[in-house]
Amino acid sequence: QVQLVESGGGLVQAGGSLRLSCAASGSIFSINIMGWYRQAPGKQRELVARITSGGTTNYADSVKGRFTISRENAKNTVFLQMNSLVPLDTAVYYCNALIDWSNYWGQGTQVTVSS
Repeated sequence: QVQLVESGGGLVQAGGSLRLSCAASGSIFSINIMGWYRQAPGKQRELVARITSGGTTNYADSVKGRFTISRENAKNTVFLQMNSLVPLDTAVYYCNALIDWSNYWGQGTQVTVSS
């Protein structure tokens, strides 16, 4: 059984930084895409950033230039470095991975940015 375990959320002041991590474990042959989504109260879940096994990245326009996604393939881990955080970044952040062509979600980690 595949699991995604996230860490790194928390409370930070506007302008600050946080780094999220997500490690995949279990019976894994290959991880095709890893990424981060977020869901703010009363809003739909949205893509933040994703990265392919080859290193190609995509970002939401709202985070371009502030967030950086990276992955360590040998450890089945994806990271999200978040800089210059603003209150609108406040949300539950979910790790997502396409593993052996099946879709998996983490349990979510809260990120709160105070003004």
